[in-house]
Amino acid sequence: MEEEINQKLRVSSRKRRIAAFIIDHFTITFLLVSTVFLSMGTSFLDNNDISKMTITMLAVMPIGFLIYFVKDSIKGISMGKWIMGIMIRDADELNQVPSFGRLLIRNLLIIIWPVEFIVLALSQEKKRLGDKIVNTIVVNNPNKPNKLPRIIALIGVGITFFTFIILFVGVTMKSSEAYKVAIIEIEQNQEILSETGGIKGYGIMPTGNISITGGNGQAQLGIKVLGNEKDLKIRVYLTKESNEKWKLVEMNK
Repeated sequence: MEEEINQKLRVSSRKRRIAAFIIDHFTITFLLVSTVFLSMGTSFLDNNDISKMTITMLAVMPIGFLIYFVKDSIKGISMGKWIMGIMIRDADELNQVPSFGRLLIRNLLIIIWPVEFIVLALSQEKKRLGDKIVNTIVVNNPNKPNKLPRIIALIGVGITFFTFIILFVGVTMKSSEAYKVAIIEIEQNQEILSETGGIKGYGIMPTGNISITGGNGQAQLGIKVLGNEKDLKIRVYLTKESNEKWKLVEMNK
């Protein structure tokens, strides 16, 4: 029986393993970036609190490393490995999933991932250093799901990441004092009011950037003005001095 199982399990290719690692890295990075952004709140552009950002990053980093270390703990399959159709097994008994402790030790060496990639590339057994230390091997999963669900999962992770980033950046910019001042200036501009036939709203996602250093700030915003008769794209330039409010420098279409 064991011989039959061994014949069904092929050693995974390096390409699949690297692709799985990239997917895992992307997924975990998404979780960490989301956590940092949500912890900072939408007002972090105005607060410019470097100490809070540093504390948040230091608090999130250990969580990120922990996720990396235990990512293969469920049946030797991480998100990336599930999508790529591969899994970790005991090198001597391919029908056995390594213990949690062995999987944890194996992934501790991800910290030195450049060395791990070199070892994997040069190893005839297609093993990285972590595999050699705890005697594991990565094989193709004979019971992997159909390709379509795995492709959908991969696309779903990507869409979720970019949607979150776009929405969060949009909400953050709209919550900033610079954006609020820009809107006030737009609504007081008679030329814009006349050309649009009255303002009924604004675009979902303003463009541009807001930077604050030492209390001094500069902002360049592109705001889509939705009018009753005509829509306009307005460029607004503002500056801010320490302990002062944002002031309009220039506004044009």
